[in-house]
Amino acid sequence: MSLAFDLLLIAALLWSAGRALTTPDLFRAVVLFIVFGLLMALAWARLGAPDIALAEAAIGAGLTGALLLDALGHLRSSIRQKSGLIAPSAAHRSEGTGNNTPTYFLNGLVIALSTVLGLALVWALLELPEPAVRLPELVAAEMAASGVAHPVTAVLLNFRGYDTLLEVAVLWLALLGVLTVARARMPGPPRLTRSSLKVPRLLARVLAPLTLLVAGYLLWAGAHQPGGAFQAGAVLAAAAVLLNLAGLLPGGATPQWVLRVGLGFGLLVFLAVAAAVMGQGTLLQYPPAWAGALIMLIETGLTLSIGLTLAGLYLALSGATRK
Repeated sequence: MSLAFDLLLIAALLWSAGRALTTPDLFRAVVLFIVFGLLMALAWARLGAPDIALAEAAIGAGLTGALLLDALGHLRSSIRQKSGLIAPSAAHRSEGTGNNTPTYFLNGLVIALSTVLGLALVWALLELPEPAVRLPELVAAEMAASGVAHPVTAVLLNFRGYDTLLEVAVLWLALLGVLTVARARMPGPPRLTRSSLKVPRLLARVLAPLTLLVAGYLLWAGAHQPGGAFQAGAVLAAAAVLLNLAGLLPGGATPQWVLRVGLGFGLLVFLAVAAAVMGQGTLLQYPPAWAGALIMLIETGLTLSIGLTLAGLYLALSGATRK
């Protein structure tokens, strides 16, 4: 039964990926992309990687899907306003009624090249030599001094904490770049009518507090089971996207000073802890007695910053594209 489910999941992944790449309807392609992300999250869960599954569902399918839907809506309205043409999806459908030979050829070429790449990756994995160091055993041997009980959290915020520090810095710089570009195109907050948002606002008011509760649980649970700052921050960002779609949180490319402090808070806390423990001789080598408390402090700051950063990527782009 387990094998049958895995085979069905593989078939669904291949089908949704192929349809997302080949369908001429842009809206259907975005929906299939979201479906593919959810199926991929299920695949990661089946592979025993729930942390990656949570991140894939929240960021890969949820937030990225919302950005793609917003971009598609802007594309359709822009085409209607500027050239009076029909919506992109309908335009693609009308083009499909003619000669589709070039399209079929390109789709076949993409599928063939993707198959070759996939086979090459499988061959490379099968030919990998035996690792000189068994990392799972090495991590398990050092867990007592990590300050947490979950190996993923121990690796991300203790054993290889500087990697996570750089990732947070890159994410923050990416938002600054988006804000810089979006500010130049920002026409002002979108004006949404109250009558058209009654149901979404009711749902947002009910779901937003529950989402905050889930984010708090994921933050707390990260020390001893799947969860942590990235997953909790992604859930916070989802709450912000929901409030924006309901018209309760305006988009914009000029955040207030409180939000600006929150955006950099996690990175600043991370840097402060790194500077405080620099005397140990290695970057982010925590004293064993304080490791758990310092990791929780860092994760709390990162949850706030990651949530605001991911939400800012959506709010800045959605605010800049709605005219």
